[in-house]
Amino acid sequence: MTSMAMELAAVDSRRRRTRLEARIKKAASYMLLILLAVPFVFPFWWMVSSAFKQPSEIFTFPPTLLPSSFSLQNFIDVFNYQPFAQQYLNSLVIASLVTVGTLLISSLAGYGFARIKFPGKTVFFLMLLSALMLPSEVTIIPNFFFMKSLNLTNTHVPLVILPIFGAQGVIGTFMIRQFFLSLPREIEEAALLDGASRWGLFWHIALPIARPVLGGLSILSFLYSWNLFLEPLVFIDDVNMYTLPLALRNYNDVYGAPLWHLQLAATTLAVVPVLIVYVIGQRQIIDSFASSGVKG
Repeated sequence: MTSMAMELAAVDSRRRRTRLEARIKKAASYMLLILLAVPFVFPFWWMVSSAFKQPSEIFTFPPTLLPSSFSLQNFIDVFNYQPFAQQYLNSLVIASLVTVGTLLISSLAGYGFARIKFPGKTVFFLMLLSALMLPSEVTIIPNFFFMKSLNLTNTHVPLVILPIFGAQGVIGTFMIRQFFLSLPREIEEAALLDGASRWGLFWHIALPIARPVLGGLSILSFLYSWNLFLEPLVFIDDVNMYTLPLALRNYNDVYGAPLWHLQLAATTLAVVPVLIVYVIGQRQIIDSFASSGVKG
């Protein structure tokens, strides 16, 4: 009995030691991750905290993590300096239209390239992918003259159309095509035998299955349009038509020097939808990239 008790005590001691070592390793891993996150989190924290500071306090050294006194005056001045509310709405509407349009066009094109046989399909798809080799800086001039010939400059139409039928639409088509290539043929064959049309098969079977990649694509499209700068800079002249990237660069004094307290407050407001979209959909982004590389 004594030897058995000693063995049990030894086993219990080893278990406690193992649990303790596991906790120490876990705590060390968390500490390492926190240290690695500091260089990435600190600039964001400094931006948000500086949005509540007085202008003279922003560039104090060493930088302060919290303002000496919280004030919402910077956020009020952001809306008084220029039509920021209208510009914010412009970005929301444009990003939403680009997202919906990209999902619609890319899902149809991706399904067609993946599941429908037609002459020259591979050649057309390679030509489509070749569009990704041309940066937007190369195509912006012909696009500008094309939109000008249609009297669409200084409107939001180019900011909606160009991303949908440009690089973002191509990326979406590629992602959805890769996802649909992984679907078993038996699903389509069974639906066709039951009398489903090609459109019914796409709408009632393919799209519901593709929710993960569609969710990821919607987030990527929204963020792409939300951060777009070059196209609004070229096509938009009226300050009331500005999107947020253009509006953020417009907070300057009469000498052209940046008003940092207003820029930081406006940037903090501009980041809010991005954070919400990413926090909600970060899993869809990971799943969409994982599923888009399954086959093909």
